[in-house]
Amino acid sequence: MKRDRLEKVLGNMREMGIRQLLVTAPTSVLYLTGKRVAPGERMLALLISDDGRCRLFANRLFALKPMDGCELIEYSDTDDCVGELSSRLAPGSLGVDKDWPCRFLLPLMERRRDLAVSLGSPAVDGARMRKTEEELNLMRLSSRMNDAVIGCAIDSVRAGATEKDVAECYAGEAAAQGASGESFPSLICFGANCAEPHHDTGRTVLKNGDSVILDVGLVLDDYCSDMTRTVFCGAPTDEQKRVYDLVLRANEAGRRAVRPGVPLKEIDRAARSVIEDAGYGAYFIHRTGHGIGLDVHEFPDVSASSEAVCAPGMVFSVEPGVYLPGRFGVRIEDLVAVTEDGGETLNVKSHEMKVIEC
Repeated sequence: MKRDRLEKVLGNMREMGIRQLLVTAPTSVLYLTGKRVAPGERMLALLISDDGRCRLFANRLFALKPMDGCELIEYSDTDDCVGELSSRLAPGSLGVDKDWPCRFLLPLMERRRDLAVSLGSPAVDGARMRKTEEELNLMRLSSRMNDAVIGCAIDSVRAGATEKDVAECYAGEAAAQGASGESFPSLICFGANCAEPHHDTGRTVLKNGDSVILDVGLVLDDYCSDMTRTVFCGAPTDEQKRVYDLVLRANEAGRRAVRPGVPLKEIDRAARSVIEDAGYGAYFIHRTGHGIGLDVHEFPDVSASSEAVCAPGMVFSVEPGVYLPGRFGVRIEDLVAVTEDGGETLNVKSHEMKVIEC
């Protein structure tokens, strides 16, 4: 067990009044135990008691080795895994992971009506939110590799190429440089597809006059990166230039607002107001950003409804965009780490407008 991380979670549990906590998200189990497991449909559950006792319930197929500070309780496919877990729970409060499948939770609640079940994820999310210097260094390395790989992907943007061609170029270069995978399926958008923030990368062929959004990320030593750049195929129109400059200024305003003590909703406001003041507010249709670390989307989010406040060690994206339906879109995204006196942008890839001859 990683005791320093466990102590943070235990402190959060006490503040929340939770006596027992079930940690089931594979990345949260990795965060606390150092063990990476892809459980599929099988149950994986780390039971943490407020006295510091830890028990990991895992299928024998996972082939886990005993670990210091955590009892390993294994079961087979024919065993009653929920029953094994149920028999070891004390009555009273139980915090449960937000992503634990109902096929496990509902039978447990049927068996143990003496449990007061509540959402327990904030105990772990709050610990994961503030990265150590070691974690920050890993995220810097992941972002630097992403900077390099997106450069290769941009170089593959040419007339006649498809969105999938560019996505495959990115994935291949990421693997060649040592990434263990992508932190999410690359979002490569051409032309009118750029007006869909979560467009499904497809077979659209690039043509002259298109804007091109590349939203990409990779995983290096378990930590995710995420960035977006927008380039143009052929000379951009005056409006494309204007929107690009607007989104870039919004990105810069959001990043400038980052410092300890600033509510994340104010970072959203700093970026969003630039776009609203220019008359394009109706076309910025998503939050300004999200936390990132072992998962590409982590707590907290950077939005008008966020209650989180900047603290050293937090890392999140700043990614304003403008999306004009049926025409084009622009998004520019960087990752920012909160420092003791401000913010550190983890990406160094240039924001200068890039025009590709098509």
